[in-house]
Parts: sequence; C-alpha cells; structure tokens
Amino acid sequence: MSSGRFDGKTIIVTGAAGGIGEGYARGLAEEGANVVVADLNDEAGEKVAADIGGLYVHTDVSDPESAEALAAATVACYGTIHGLVNNAAIYGGMKLDFPITAPWDYYKKSMSVNLDGALAVTRAVYPHMKEGGAIVNQSSTAAYLYSGFYGLAKAGINNLTFQLATELGGNNIRVNAIAPGPTDTEATRTTTPEEMVKDMVKALPLKRFGTSAPAS
Repeated sequence: MSSGRFDGKTIIVTGAAGGIGEGYARGLAEEGANVVVADLNDEAGEKVAADIGGLYVHTDVSDPESAEALAAATVACYGTIHGLVNNAAIYGGMKLDFPITAPWDYYKKSMSVNLDGALAVTRAVYPHMKEGGAIVNQSSTAAYLYSGFYGLAKAGINNLTFQLATELGGNNIRVNAIAPGPTDTEATRTTTPEEMVKDMVKALPLKRFGTSAPAS
C-alpha cells in the first residue's frame, strides 16, 4: 500500500524507459509522485509514462539544450520541480574496452552521458526547484572497482555529488548519490559476458543480483 509520501511532488527520472530507472519511476509513482520520464527511447519511455500516469519527455542528457527543454516541459506541465534522479547512462550495449585503448570519440560520448549528463540536467533543473528539493545521482559500486571508463565516470559522479551538495545546500536543496551493486537488468544481461556475471555474483555477500522492481 502506498504511503503517499510523495503526493503532489514532481520528480524527474532520467533514463527511466527501462532498467533501474524504470523501477525508480514506477516506485515514485506508486508513492504519489508526478513522475517525468526522460529518455531517448521514445517507445519504451512513452509506455512507462502512460502506465504510471506521468509525462514523457525525449531527452539527451549530454545536450544542455535538451536538458533545458526537459526542465521547461516539466514546469509547463506541473508548475514546479521537487526532485531529480540523475540515472541516465550508457550501459546497455556499452563497449567493454580500456580507457587506455577505447576509441576517443566513444570514450568522450560515454563520459558526456555518464558523468556530464548529471551536471547538465542539474544545471537546467535546480533554478526551478522549490526550497527543500532533492537531487539523487546514480553512482555504482563500479566506482570502487576496476571497471574501465564506466567506473571512472561513476567515481566522477561521487565527487560531483559532493560538489553539488556544497554549492546547492545554501538553496536548501539536498544532493546525494546511491551506488547499486550488480543488478539484474536487460542492460546487464546483454552487456556483460555470462562468465563475468557468474564471477560478479560469486563475489557478492548474498550471492545474487539485485533487482530493479519496486518493493511490494
């Protein structure tokens, strides 16, 4: 049963067309939030938004103008913004390569989404936030392990969170990060080789993947 703790609150979730982001969007909606689904996958994003009675906005988080359009569309629909979940990332289908050898253009594109995207959307959204707003950045346990340029971006998210929390605290906007471990999503199943997945699970204390479904 919903607690209604987010009744009347408007929350943007980037990368919410699938995976963990979809889980966030559905969970927040169940708690009464007006959820804005921001993604590049129009078909899946529109379906999630329709299922939860929210708003879908086509968004490229790496593009500051697209981020500004997301904020404007949210305010036009709901009047204000109370929360932001910076979840969008290049992960599903990601090239498994090393920072020292990955094609430079691909490395830059990955970082522009996985790190810079959180900053671009935050910069667009925070001026519209009421005092007491909250921003949650999606980090990962990959930030603390060897995990190529994906882990490098997530380590950057951790420090970005610290910087933004300091800068926006004076506006009474809280900024935090969460760091999920390996999670059973389509992106994980299609990106990570099966033997690597088995090794990841063996290293976990509970010997199982996390899930992206909202808690019942």
